[in-house]
Amino acid sequence: MLGFVIQRLLQAFVVMMIISAMVFVGVYAVGNPIDVVLSPDATQQIREQAIKAYGFDQPLWKQYADFLGRLIRGDFGNSFLYNMPVLQLIGSRLPATAELTLAAVFGATFLGVPLGMYAGYRPDSTFSKAVMAISILGFSVPTFWIGLVLIFTFAVELGWLPAGGRGETAQLFGIEWSFLTTNGLKHMFLPALNLSLFKFAMMVRLARAGTRETMLTDTVRFARAAGESEWTILTRHVLRLIAIPIVTVFGLELGSTMAFAVVTETIFSWPGVGKLIIDSITTLDRPVMVAYLMLVAFFFIVINFVVDISYAALDPRLRTRRA
Repeated sequence: MLGFVIQRLLQAFVVMMIISAMVFVGVYAVGNPIDVVLSPDATQQIREQAIKAYGFDQPLWKQYADFLGRLIRGDFGNSFLYNMPVLQLIGSRLPATAELTLAAVFGATFLGVPLGMYAGYRPDSTFSKAVMAISILGFSVPTFWIGLVLIFTFAVELGWLPAGGRGETAQLFGIEWSFLTTNGLKHMFLPALNLSLFKFAMMVRLARAGTRETMLTDTVRFARAAGESEWTILTRHVLRLIAIPIVTVFGLELGSTMAFAVVTETIFSWPGVGKLIIDSITTLDRPVMVAYLMLVAFFFIVINFVVDISYAALDPRLRTRRA
């Protein structure tokens, strides 16, 4: 297992180096941020001074080398737009995106997996067909359209929930969280629901397919022959056998939702990282774009590492093989 961990860490280092080069070159090619930072009335002398101050007059390889040096020190520079350290800026928005992501992915998983297992166990029941119909909607309807429908229905017509914003927050460990207040939960419900529908549909279909396949295996036949109840068979045997693909999808969805919640955050005016990166792209705020993409890549690598380690806990055969 130790060898496996070391191998993964080395792979992560190589991947991060490749991604850093791709991100830096890609952002460099987007445009010249000086055109956005300075006023159109700025003289050529002021433009040249700004270019030199930001280091844009250096060759690309020199700029990348300086970037790597700062990256090793954990310094992504200051935002051109907000004039504050990038990590501090992203850190101030990250809790909003994190709590929204966790609510959506955990909610979709804990609701979708049991319903999917039931749909696989009783595929011909009316309830199972209704669950599968809802999952089809989750796959086929665009996220932005669902968000607008939710706002129109529950905020405009019924007036039950707020249409946008984060609402009241409360501090926990020095960080502001919406889920700690009733008003914050009301503001979080619609965007979390909007984010979770696609994940819910995926979990339902994944659990249903795995359950139907597992119910035909010798493991289930032997368990029934041993007199075990159907509940025990589902929770002890079927759930364990379908756990690995569910954990894989859970990790990928957690990372993708954390990184790409921008549509939902924009529709519901949720002040998270997604909205920040859209503003940064619009204003060519290079430090924020680079830091965001690097942190997303690092987040995915960490999630994949945790998922790989969890495989060993779920399947003893993998522990033996890696040992």
